[in-house]
Amino acid sequence: MSTQTVRNRLKAYQLKARRPYTGTILLRRHRNNRRNWTRVHRRWALRQWNNVLFSDESRFCLQHGDGRRRVWRRRGERFANCCVAERDRFGGGSVMVWGGICGGTRTRLLVLNGNLTGIRYRDEILRPVVLPFLRRHGVGAILQQDNAPAHTSRVSRTFLQQNNVQVLDWPSKSPDLSPIEHVWDVLGRRVRERQNQPSNLQELAQALIAEWNNISPRIIRRFTSSMRRRCNAVYFANGGHTRY
Repeated sequence: MSTQTVRNRLKAYQLKARRPYTGTILLRRHRNNRRNWTRVHRRWALRQWNNVLFSDESRFCLQHGDGRRRVWRRRGERFANCCVAERDRFGGGSVMVWGGICGGTRTRLLVLNGNLTGIRYRDEILRPVVLPFLRRHGVGAILQQDNAPAHTSRVSRTFLQQNNVQVLDWPSKSPDLSPIEHVWDVLGRRVRERQNQPSNLQELAQALIAEWNNISPRIIRRFTSSMRRRCNAVYFANGGHTRY
């Protein structure tokens, strides 16, 4: 069978060459854990999800390139100054932040310098931010965190147990189940759309905090209320990848 015949058959069935979806590596144990978790939690009511504080860290680069920028040029002008988008190979540096959302509310955004260890996680995040937030929320508040080493360290687990903090068990390799991932997307877009773009890491940190505080409760509530749909999507995909 010739190559052209294959192309003709693909075209007849309206199949086109597209970029593959890039997702996390899911082994069989990951898929099984994700499906078993969603089988239990996909029947949770919205009031139960509104008691969950979804928390996470995210890193934002000073320079960002999404591959969508285009230039109009003639043949042979690929390397002309007006057709070259200069960008630092390592993104010009980055800022790591931590934040949490719960129902239609949010914690304050913390800027993290250096590596996050279990001790720093306890002293800079859990004790001053998470614990007061959960106590203000009232009875039934639950903390969600992923399985990062700082979160699962003995120091962090001991602190949470001593303060009677209920932690939501979380399946590995499951960013599509956490609504805060979409909040990070909103935050990144808003910083990139600012009229005065940050020129250094200090300005980037200030812009992130300002835009985080400007995210409306309606947007946060829209993401947290999607948990049942997320769970159903993972469940019916047998623990595989989803559109989230």
